[in-house]
Amino acid sequence: MQRLAVLNVVGLTARVIGASTPAIGVFRKAGRLARVRPAFPAVTCTAQSNYLTGRPPVHHGIVANGWYHRELAEVQFWKQSNHLVRGPKLWEVLRQAHPGFTCAKLFWWHNMYSTADYSITPRPMYPADGRKVFDIYTWPQNIRSAIKRDLGEFPFPAFWGPAAGVHSPAGKPPAASRWIAESAKWIECHHRPTLSLVYLPHLDYAFQRHGPPAGGGTAGRQTSQGAEVDNIKNRPLLEIDAIVGDLIRFFAKREVAVVLLSEYGITPVRGAVHLNRVFRERGWLTIKEELGRELLDCGACRAFAVVDHQIAHVYVNDPTILADVREVVAAQPGVAAVLDADGKIEHGLNHPRAGDLVAVAREDAWFSYYYWLDDARAPDFAATVDIHRKPGFDPVELFARPDWSPLRLKAHIARRLLQKKLGFRMLMDVIPLDAGLVRGSHGCQPADSLDWPVVITQQPEFDDGAVLDSTDIFGLLTRR
Repeated sequence: MQRLAVLNVVGLTARVIGASTPAIGVFRKAGRLARVRPAFPAVTCTAQSNYLTGRPPVHHGIVANGWYHRELAEVQFWKQSNHLVRGPKLWEVLRQAHPGFTCAKLFWWHNMYSTADYSITPRPMYPADGRKVFDIYTWPQNIRSAIKRDLGEFPFPAFWGPAAGVHSPAGKPPAASRWIAESAKWIECHHRPTLSLVYLPHLDYAFQRHGPPAGGGTAGRQTSQGAEVDNIKNRPLLEIDAIVGDLIRFFAKREVAVVLLSEYGITPVRGAVHLNRVFRERGWLTIKEELGRELLDCGACRAFAVVDHQIAHVYVNDPTILADVREVVAAQPGVAAVLDADGKIEHGLNHPRAGDLVAVAREDAWFSYYYWLDDARAPDFAATVDIHRKPGFDPVELFARPDWSPLRLKAHIARRLLQKKLGFRMLMDVIPLDAGLVRGSHGCQPADSLDWPVVITQQPEFDDGAVLDSTDIFGLLTRR
């Protein structure tokens, strides 16, 4: 088969391709673009699993980026084992059909202990003394030292958190996506895989912070305050376009075909829905106090929500209140639908990992995990970047305290880093507790297909302007 690189440009939609994406625009004009009916829910782990298995969550089991493990009575997000994804994977099917086939899986999720030939994924080290040391995991393991020697350390703070996707004063491309792109080149030069799966997350950060551009990447409009807003929103398009264009040219020189793909589109939002606070007021949550802070005791709750962008899996431990929970959730402003058992079947989400009910936000709303009623009682991890301890996805981790001056923020971070270097326990507590800061989200199916993810290819695999289901991507890639 022809060698192929799939560039997963998160957040890319037909709406944002325009003046600020010249390289992507040229690639699109030379080929074919299809809009992809989003996976449900339209979140990273589910979308990628749909693409790589050709099946919906009822079969592969990835009902969100995280869920409540009923046997453990724990919420777990962003787990890396590929064993969580059920069913044959894209590279396994292609390997059977094409002797000598190899696959590189670069920063796509569920990227540990898979059968892919080459893997790189973010993976901190957690020594017994309580430290968190930024690092990557690779397979084969010897890639780790070799690629870090050539490319330097992976810029972990630029992959997620307040520094993710922040514009470089030196005019350099975004650090995390740039490093990932260079890792794709490195793997290609050293191993020449038949298929490279490359994850480029840059737009995700900017569009959740500021909301997506109104359309077309219209950089250059000069209307004072409006122009500044446009520049903030369009600059990430220019930055990721430069990276994508460079990769397209690199792979073309090596006679590797390229497919551009995205997982979801991001739509503007105006506010968050705090389901767990509503449940607490109803007496359905169980809260335990630890060291003066409040923690959610999921196993003891009568009902609670595990939220993920615009989707909330509602777990009801007391079945006698199921109807009441559904009624209360449906009545909340910002909630578009509540799926019961029949609704989950209709949406291909009827898997044991899913909530007893699944709430879907309106396109202009999203779900927060917040359950405390007094910020002074919030858990200590709430003001930090802690994707594993929080019982739900928290996009507010993309922000630093807006009520602090830049000088105060830098001084606070410097003090915390000094404490860490000297061996003291510390919290990098710079994350605000204000869900109103978030301006973009995803997870539901946007009403306008301009806001759906896209796939762009220069091969005649579909008619230009076609509409594909997310599970069709598997077949598109296996037919090459």
